[in-house]
Amino acid sequence: MERLRVGIVGCGKISAAYFKGCREFPILDVVACADLVAERAAAQAAEFGIPRALTPAELLADDGVDLVVNLTIPAAHHAVSRAAIDAGKHVWCEKPLAVERAEGVDLVRAAADAGVLLGCAPDTFFGGGHQTCRKLIDDGWIGEPLHAAAFMAGPGHESWHPDPAFYYQPGGGPMFDMGPYYLTALVHLLGPVRSVAGLTRITRPERLITSEPRRGERISVRVPTHVQGLLEFASGAQAVIVTSFDVQAAHLPRIEVFGSDRTLAVPDPNGPGGPVAVGQARSEWQEVPLTYGYTATSRGIGVADMAYAIRSSRPHRASGTLALHVLDIMHAVHEAAAERRQVELTTTCERPAPLPLGLQPGTLD
Repeated sequence: MERLRVGIVGCGKISAAYFKGCREFPILDVVACADLVAERAAAQAAEFGIPRALTPAELLADDGVDLVVNLTIPAAHHAVSRAAIDAGKHVWCEKPLAVERAEGVDLVRAAADAGVLLGCAPDTFFGGGHQTCRKLIDDGWIGEPLHAAAFMAGPGHESWHPDPAFYYQPGGGPMFDMGPYYLTALVHLLGPVRSVAGLTRITRPERLITSEPRRGERISVRVPTHVQGLLEFASGAQAVIVTSFDVQAAHLPRIEVFGSDRTLAVPDPNGPGGPVAVGQARSEWQEVPLTYGYTATSRGIGVADMAYAIRSSRPHRASGTLALHVLDIMHAVHEAAAERRQVELTTTCERPAPLPLGLQPGTLD
């Protein structure tokens, strides 16, 4: 199958995982990278053997690039992705799809009008742990999925991240930073969401950075740092999700799905592996062997799936419509909290197709 030529825009912290991950899939050929800081792009090109280090404008105008991977900060996601779409290129974007709901709508419409594919992280639900959970649900092992619970609770990023300020600005916060992993996993398992309610809080209006190189600087917090959502799915299932940068320590499950017959323990959606377990009343939890591969972290699998979709003319799994639905959910939870009401979702999406069993490494069809 003919390879797709990939250009990566944004050579910051996450880019190394993409440079490495894309190598695992023969359908991808990373031919160029770009960054606003030219030295950063040059350094990544040298380290990973990328033929060309360009400016972002040069990469977007390059006829030798078929697919743009957008790894810029969230505030730039819309502008960079829209420019790539306008240049006639397929786009894969890091999460979230955009900061504002209207920006996400614009990207989905623009991609459809241009006849290009739009995809978005996270793609961890492709991993063996989450695909095994999907098969257990689809095959009826837990009965009817009735409820779910999802928890992401930690103290925030200012103690370890080299540049943590943007996590506390619009487009950041625990829901916009980590919520996409949990919400995408829930939609993959249970389908689209119909309505939400929520509570939010800014616990501390200022954060002190204790990581290098910005130790001692203070961050003005402009987004809620503790977010609780109640989700009603179109299927009738319900879920609670908590995302927080205000919790010093917690012993909580990542995700559990409560079925009419059994409970399913779902692994951390920030990664692709296990463990997976099922539990039943008055019985010990039973760990379930993973029935799929791709259990090691790979930031390229969603890009590769989109490349296969382009070459095979099939739907891709981590689609722009899925990412827009997740963006809609996140905004709706914040709106529900601010307005003290239940909010109906303005979007929906198809539940992503499961991966086929028995895939060879580096393939997705």
